Amino acid sequence: MRFQIVCKRIAAAAFAALTVFTAAGIAQKQPQKQELDKDTPLTVTGPTVRDYHVAAGSNLYCAGFIQRAAIDTSRSIVGAVEEQDQFMFVEKNYVYVSGGANKGAQVGDMLTIVRPRGQVKSAWTRKGDLGWYGEEVGALEVVSVKEKVSVARVKKSCDNILLGDLVQPMGVREAPKYNQRPAMDLFPDPSGKAVGRLLWARDNGDLISRDFIVYIDLGEEDNVQVGDYLTVFRPLGKGNPWIGDWGESASARDEFDSFEYKGSRFSNLAARKSGEKAGGKVVTSGRAKESRPDFIRKVVGEMVILNVKERTATAVITRSAQEIHPGDWVEVQ
Repeated sequence: MRFQIVCKRIAAAAFAALTVFTAAGIAQKQPQKQELDKDTPLTVTGPTVRDYHVAAGSNLYCAGFIQRAAIDTSRSIVGAVEEQDQFMFVEKNYVYVSGGANKGAQVGDMLTIVRPRGQVKSAWTRKGDLGWYGEEVGALEVVSVKEKVSVARVKKSCDNILLGDLVQPMGVREAPKYNQRPAMDLFPDPSGKAVGRLLWARDNGDLISRDFIVYIDLGEEDNVQVGDYLTVFRPLGKGNPWIGDWGESASARDEFDSFEYKGSRFSNLAARKSGEKAGGKVVTSGRAKESRPDFIRKVVGEMVILNVKERTATAVITRSAQEIHPGDWVEVQ
């Protein structure tokens, strides 16, 4: 009985101490709450953005390219250590590449695996011969060099790697660092620099967003460089591809009127005028747009160039305000 009484007294003392501590904590926090009740502006601060590269993994090693120069076919994958058990190869597999010391190969060389896919033609550009599309399906690192052959380890596989795939020197490939930037300006003035079109996206993507790899018709001849930032935009009023151009507003006499009520000149579908007896032309959406300048546009995203060829460049989408489509315009910032 005495033991139970002692335990109850200890518990009561602990509860009292906890109550005092909690009350003190509330008392200390009370002035903070009073300060928040004042008419002081609140700011929203996002997370700290550290330096990082705009592309990694498959976006770094398998972005692909469009080039006019002939694709080198002198070196290819001619064998694999496990070819008796498999015909497709992935990361950590060892393969044999034609060309060894006789081709200047060295341990540590980085090679890209390329599959030529054909000549590129697009309705979104006025440039004639853009070149051939080279799909990159992986990367190799040379680990041993013989006289006429090299042994390489698959460092990155973005697709099934096959015997006969072409390989080309890649060197040290590093994506540009992302520059910490303010919030994307949705209403920028034209920069006056090179303007081109987004031809298409890797894997034929139609609804393009952040981290998508895309190809544009700006290249070395347009003085664009790796690391350049470009604004993605479309003329104001142009919608998604399947919607087409927005037409003029419908009046109460057109096919959009109600069969039951038939609309009227007071309907919100009727054309706009400045009163019943006002002079001048009837205002429609199409005519209202005639007086605005040509440079206003709708900004839908931002991209960074990863690779530059003669007439084209490979880029990655870094920010998007909404879905991006092939055919959208791009401008160097």
